[in-house]
Amino acid sequence: MTGLAARAGVTPGDYRGAVEIIGVAGGIGAGKSTVTEYLERRGFPVIDADDVARHVVEPNRPAWRALRDALGDAVLAPDGRIDRAFLAEVVFHDRSALERLNRITHGQIGAEIRDRLDHVSGPAVFVALPLFRPEHRAIFAMTRVWGVFASFEVALARLVGSRGLDERDARARLEAQPSNDERLADVDDAIWNEGTKAELYARVDELLAARGLA
Repeated sequence: MTGLAARAGVTPGDYRGAVEIIGVAGGIGAGKSTVTEYLERRGFPVIDADDVARHVVEPNRPAWRALRDALGDAVLAPDGRIDRAFLAEVVFHDRSALERLNRITHGQIGAEIRDRLDHVSGPAVFVALPLFRPEHRAIFAMTRVWGVFASFEVALARLVGSRGLDERDARARLEAQPSNDERLADVDDAIWNEGTKAELYARVDELLAARGLA
């Protein structure tokens, strides 16, 4: 069997045999990380696109050099690492900078995720994607996609209360991402996260049981 990188476009379920690949999507403030942390405690491997994104821009890696060349030394923190807060501020207000960032990093992030998928085992692996797109199903051979959701108001309260964002900034970030209705159209199973953690975990357990993974 060749690596997953050579199998983009395969029918979901063909790759890795008995290893089911399930996507976990969720916007900012929805609680995707809470879900994936619970899955890890349950013993399932999780590949988080955010972690992969940090990895591919570590100092002197190709994406790090490309970002420095494209945006200048201002994008670097004093320790030489990419200043992620500065970069987020730049691309949030400059679409051309966002497009450059995506061109530089997306291919390397996808290749790293595929490589990690080639090296996991077990009945299922979960791939957490904050910016899930329909084509990710084929790229990563997903058999199912779960979506984690919260209302605008609940997500806003979390961003302001737990993450310490300014309310105006938090609103702008939420308004810039796809709506819940748009996200719901792209997933197979919805996980609404507006209650207690116990309720959230019970919903995850329900979905695991439905896949024979409980």
